[in-house]
Amino acid sequence: MIRLDDAHDPRVADYTSLTDVALRRKLEPERGMYLAESSKVLRRALDAGHRPRSFFMAEKWVHDLADVIDAHPEVPLFIGDDQVLEAITGFHLHRGALAAMQRPVPVPLGELLATAQDHKKRSRIAILEGLVDHTNVGGPETPQFSSNMRTRSRIAIFENIVDHTNLGAAFRSAAAIGVDAVLVTPSCADPLYRRSIRVSMGTVFQVPWARIDSWPGDIDMIKEHGYVVAGMTLGEGAITLDDLVAEDHPHLALVFGTEGHGLTRQADRRLDRRVTIPMMRGVDSLNVAASAAVAFYATR
Repeated sequence: MIRLDDAHDPRVADYTSLTDVALRRKLEPERGMYLAESSKVLRRALDAGHRPRSFFMAEKWVHDLADVIDAHPEVPLFIGDDQVLEAITGFHLHRGALAAMQRPVPVPLGELLATAQDHKKRSRIAILEGLVDHTNVGGPETPQFSSNMRTRSRIAIFENIVDHTNLGAAFRSAAAIGVDAVLVTPSCADPLYRRSIRVSMGTVFQVPWARIDSWPGDIDMIKEHGYVVAGMTLGEGAITLDDLVAEDHPHLALVFGTEGHGLTRQADRRLDRRVTIPMMRGVDSLNVAASAAVAFYATR
């Protein structure tokens, strides 16, 4: 436990001026770190196997996180009064704690796609109550129940999303509705940026994700893994989301474009399906995070 009395203490450089977006973008990739804010987010990061570099909190939160602190005796714990902590971070720390976390090793796209398909199966079972006729129950010719099992996979692709709030909200929906994996394009906002993590309530740690190296070229790899690639768009030739659901594709990749302009032309040309959510009362579209939630639920 290291008590902080000086806002310029060099040992807490990871936490300095968190409101400076340019600094965070430069610092976090360079040092291979991200920041987990609030005790709930911190616990979810640790549950996902991520490694802490240090903890940073007001002393009043030490008791609530005693189990976490005790489990990592080698990790520095920085504490201080509210005024010192606010001078260091640039904002009032009211959500319990911060932690500087080591970024996990990026997952290759091919590995993530294979994992997304492999781990999930849906099945249907029947319960037969009170039947006395063996003929009705079925004989050796009757297909095994396991033959009804069907592998299904749903992944999301976010193209060039720039708002960390939207990205965090979309990750939360992906986790809640059971999306198997999330892919982000090279120019997409960082899922491990502090605001993205906070808005997702730490669910960004619960959904496997990867950053695509080549976009939209890697759409071909996604198709090679058996996915039908469907882009959410207002463009011509789009089918409705209901129509897409009726097609019932076993492996489906849903692509969401940037706020405002939507999908790029290069990505649009490679889609298998163009899909729209019908609107009412003169509304032309939904916020990208809201449209993602609707599409995830409809195609679950």
